[in-house]
Amino acid sequence: MKIIIIGSVAAGTSVAAKARRNNEDAEITIYNADYDISYSICGIPYFLGGEVDELEQLTPRDAAWFKKRYNVDIYTRHEVVAIDSNTKTIQVNNLETEETKEDHYDTLVFATGATPISPAIKGIDQKHVFQVRNIQNTAAIHQFMTTNQPKKVTIIGAGFIGLEMAEQLAHKGLDVTIVQRGKQIMSHLDKDMAFRVEKHLRKNNIHLLLHETAANITATSVDLESGKSIDTDMVILATGVKPNTKLAQTAGVKLGKTGGIAVNTKMQTNITDIYAVGDVAESFSFITNQPIYRPLGSTANKMGRIAGDIITGGSLEHRGILGTGILRVFDLAVGYTGLNEQEAIAEGFDIEVLHNIKPGNAAYLGGKEMVIKAIADRKTSHLLGVQIIGETGVDKRLDVFVTAISLKAKAEDLFHLDLAYAPPFSTTKDPVMYTGMALQNAIDKKNKLITPGELLDRINHGEAFQIIDTRAPKQYDVANVAGAINIPLAQLREKATELDHNLPTVTYCNKGVTGNAAQNVLLNMGFKEVFNLSGGNKNYQSYIKHN
Repeated sequence: MKIIIIGSVAAGTSVAAKARRNNEDAEITIYNADYDISYSICGIPYFLGGEVDELEQLTPRDAAWFKKRYNVDIYTRHEVVAIDSNTKTIQVNNLETEETKEDHYDTLVFATGATPISPAIKGIDQKHVFQVRNIQNTAAIHQFMTTNQPKKVTIIGAGFIGLEMAEQLAHKGLDVTIVQRGKQIMSHLDKDMAFRVEKHLRKNNIHLLLHETAANITATSVDLESGKSIDTDMVILATGVKPNTKLAQTAGVKLGKTGGIAVNTKMQTNITDIYAVGDVAESFSFITNQPIYRPLGSTANKMGRIAGDIITGGSLEHRGILGTGILRVFDLAVGYTGLNEQEAIAEGFDIEVLHNIKPGNAAYLGGKEMVIKAIADRKTSHLLGVQIIGETGVDKRLDVFVTAISLKAKAEDLFHLDLAYAPPFSTTKDPVMYTGMALQNAIDKKNKLITPGELLDRINHGEAFQIIDTRAPKQYDVANVAGAINIPLAQLREKATELDHNLPTVTYCNKGVTGNAAQNVLLNMGFKEVFNLSGGNKNYQSYIKHN
């Protein structure tokens, strides 16, 4: 068996490693047009920011290492330029010598990755404008910064790479401006979560320009379509990537709805004995089974291992992904998994939404708040998606939610988890447990939730509510929900007789717990419909300031 793999970063090398573990006799060859193999794209910002000392730390393995460990032949600077699937042959150009050779395969794997999207901006090809995608890009940026000592940088795009570069270049002392074409950063987050990160960026002196589009880059500025001009010494393009499918298309390989190569659960394409893995291939949602494209190293490694196993007689299959992501933005961790609120609505789910604001560990040991936005399906009680923002404990909770969704747990199952507890690490009722409890109560219609956005929308459409602020008067006087009356919880039973039992009622406190207690009081007193404001006044005030 002769296996040829085109591309040698995460996915391609994973195919080779798994195939070799399964089959010692296979002939495995990797062709790679780039200079480097198996490097960490995700680590690039941290080298440029100085957290990684040497660029070589991002390229720990070379072709000789793979040959010695796996008996795999890797040819760098060799570009596959043509494929004949009928004869199972390929044409390969040696980019150093310009020689061309023909090779043949029994099985061919596309692991050609993704290419940066180059926006239509005049002046984009200048020497101080950089993409952030490979080791060569990284070395060029580092050399430019070392030689020219730029003071101001403009980053175009506010996704993962854009925000990571903003953090790292700010740490290096540069004055950072982010230009984002959309109305918010991080499109996978809902707006009511994204604005919390936007606020944090500005707090850390990042100039964030939303709903702006770069039109022209000069030697000293980035000019926007709105007429604004940004003084700059360097420009980073972080406008996303697209699957590198050009070669695959010429070979007759079909693309999917997302633009990536369409594959089945075994990573097989429409052409016999041709596979596709990693950033060049589309995946599918574990929740909806619909195609999605999420170019991440974790998914690429998984796809590569599956393909390597199948090619050599194994039975692994891809189970889909949740599109999980996490990044650090200064001292905040920002994570998400599954569907956001808008995606869940678009998919036709009848959803329950909870904003849970809790410390990651005991407050008396310095526990800091995290905001958890959880979305569940009312019909099945299954979790659909979670977004979390906080300083500590975010990754731990996110991974629990990922596991729960992957195992099709219901909201109520979260409450019954026997999670690790000690005051330095958690609270007695962990934020994960509370999230499940509150969601299930809402789904069961006992303790209905209402988000700030839903409340304001319904009021604007003419619905009448009586809104009860259950906090102390001094808290009410500082900030409150428009139209709310202040009845502290201790007085609620007495003053409830003055309220309309038949009018839809909203209770709230600062974050949600006391509001929930007040909700129970009114329900037990016969009030017809009572909602607890999701995330309390704290969430409401944040929402109205950014909408």
